[in-house]
Amino acid sequence: MTESANAVSGGRATRPFARFEWIIAGRYLRARRKEAFISVIASLTMVGVAIGVATLIVVMSVMNGFRGELLDKILGLNGHFTAHPIESQFTDYKETVAALQQIDGVSFAVYFVEGQVLASGRGASTGVSVRGMDEENLKKLSLLYNGAEQGGFDQWDDSKGVAIGYRLAQQLGLSLGDQVQIINPDGAMTPFGSTPQIRSYPVNVIYNLGMVEFDSFFMYMPLEPAQDYFRLVDEVLKPGMGPLDPLASDEEIDAAYERIPRVSAAEIFIDDPDQVNLMRQRIQSTPGIRPMVLTDWQQRNETFFSALQVERVVMFTILSMIILVAAFNIIASLIMLVKDKSADIAVLRTMGATRGSIMRIFSITGTTIGVIGTLAGTVIGLIVAANAETLRASISNLLGVTLFPPEVFFLSSLPSRTDPVEVTVVVCMALGLSFLATIYPAWRAAQYDPVEALRYE
Repeated sequence: MTESANAVSGGRATRPFARFEWIIAGRYLRARRKEAFISVIASLTMVGVAIGVATLIVVMSVMNGFRGELLDKILGLNGHFTAHPIESQFTDYKETVAALQQIDGVSFAVYFVEGQVLASGRGASTGVSVRGMDEENLKKLSLLYNGAEQGGFDQWDDSKGVAIGYRLAQQLGLSLGDQVQIINPDGAMTPFGSTPQIRSYPVNVIYNLGMVEFDSFFMYMPLEPAQDYFRLVDEVLKPGMGPLDPLASDEEIDAAYERIPRVSAAEIFIDDPDQVNLMRQRIQSTPGIRPMVLTDWQQRNETFFSALQVERVVMFTILSMIILVAAFNIIASLIMLVKDKSADIAVLRTMGATRGSIMRIFSITGTTIGVIGTLAGTVIGLIVAANAETLRASISNLLGVTLFPPEVFFLSSLPSRTDPVEVTVVVCMALGLSFLATIYPAWRAAQYDPVEALRYE
């Protein structure tokens, strides 16, 4: 008894977290037959902390991946800025794009023709957006150029065909080499009004970008056929040419007129997508650049990405409640442990243990539950987040249902990107709540009166 008392009341007891405190806390964590119920509660609490931490890491990683993948897809096909001319028709598009690409911070720029049409295949029709681009500009869009599953963009300018997404091909019942009919209601003017313009083009390329909106809505064709189809080529009488003879031949008429093609707009890709305000000022203040209306990607997708951000914050807050509930379970299990160990506390106090030692013993016990649960949850969460798509596919095959259908979630796979900063925040929050949960039970244990605790022993 004297040696034990010296071990408790000696100089080592005055140091924070003395060795005997760790030993006693460790014994309280190990189950005995008569303490099995308390041990089960502690184990369930540990599991609750692990589940909360793992769930937070997985959900935040998937939402980061979802946002990042959408951003990569959207900005991989659509520019950070869309530029429309103000004063006149966009006929100097080549010179404008060349000048834009010389601006510091601009990666590259492309010009294109765009229009809305009705596309028809084998017994099915749907509205699509047609974009006309030449091969030089298509090569700049690596996501599209490298996304061809059938066919290819080689000799694109001379192909006289179109490129469609694989989902659009499925919807229209088309395959490589089939004819797709496109109908533009804004056709040629006649004495009886505007007549629809109907033409058919062979399908030369079927691409897969992994995003439902792009794979089912966009159709690409070479620039010159697109300019001709959407009537974006102006025929102007050449300078110095007088009035033509009414009986002039077609060759003489063609020689007298100059064809001036134009495009719908240009798209500008910048090095840092977050620096849109700075780059807007830089582009607009660059001398020699014609006046243009610049619409950035944040303006085009403001509602969508704002909704994603709100959902992200809400999900983090809701799922944090799991860890908070587990922290309350730590409080409950420690209070039960304190009640069960009241006699042990009294003995330790009579042997010279201070109130601070008693508090530290139960703080170590509760914090250890939180630390083990947090570490286990972190490991589980990182493993699940790294294999999110594999697990989704396995569960879908096992249950025979489609989890996260691409028609709803835009993407054909479940992306996941783990942010080390967010993982650190989750771990620190779990450890902090676990420690705070031990304060009150440990304080109550330290307030036990040894005499009252041992009176009925």
